[in-house]
Order: sequence, then C-alpha cells, then structure tokens
Amino acid sequence: MAAIEWRSICCPVDFSEPARAGLRVAADLCHRLGCELVLLYAEAGPKVAEELPPAGSVETKLEAWKQEAERLGAPSVVVARAGGPPEVGILECAAARDIDLIVMGTHGRADREHMITGSVAEGVVRNAPCLVLTVRPTARALRSVA
Repeated sequence: MAAIEWRSICCPVDFSEPARAGLRVAADLCHRLGCELVLLYAEAGPKVAEELPPAGSVETKLEAWKQEAERLGAPSVVVARAGGPPEVGILECAAARDIDLIVMGTHGRADREHMITGSVAEGVVRNAPCLVLTVRPTARALRSVA
C-alpha cells in the first residue's frame, strides 16, 4: 500500500472551544506530517447577529489563531475565508484547494436543537471530497495539552 502524501489540512474555525480543540489537533498533525494548515473562517452561518464577532475583530481573531497554530508547531499556516453557509464554504474550500484532510471541532450535540438545525460537521462528513476528522473538546487526548 502506498503512503499518503499529506500536503494540506483544512481547519474551519468559528472561534468556539470546539474549534480550538480542532485547531490543536490540526496543528499537531501538520507539525508531524510537515504539511500546510489552511485556517478557514466561514463568513455567514446559522448564528444570530448578536453572536457574530464584529467585523474588525474577525481579522484580529484570525491572526491570533494563526499565531497559536504556528506556536503549536504547524510549519505553514494560511488564512482563508468563505462566504455563505459554513458547510458549503468548507466543502468548496476543500475542493478548490485540493485539501487532503479536514479537521474540525464539533459540539457533539444530540438534543432537539441538533435535530432541527442539523450539524455543520455532520454535513461536511457526509459530503467532503476528502477525509474528515471531527474533534470533541472533551476528548481525553486534548485534556493533557489544555
């Protein structure tokens, strides 16, 4: 069996704790595999206006998250943005950039809200053109690095 050539990993972020857990795993994998990390922020989503960060703070937060990924060992970090629903933006980015792996945090909800609204991670897993790794912030492996 031929080895997989890992070139790029996409980590979608919405500045939540689950996204931070995904970032830690993605940065570690990029460090170990020597590949590029694409830090992706989807502009619009199901959040209500009060929950969205102010426009100026998005750039500041993306820069801080990029620096965190570099501090965690990712050898190359690129920031990307996508418009539209997050699931669509993530899938389009993965296809356009020929991403090898998407690493994303998930809330792991199983309640009524999830049944009504669905899950971005679930939609990405079902439709991604590449491998997808979902990360819950409560994962045992992450507790030792928090």
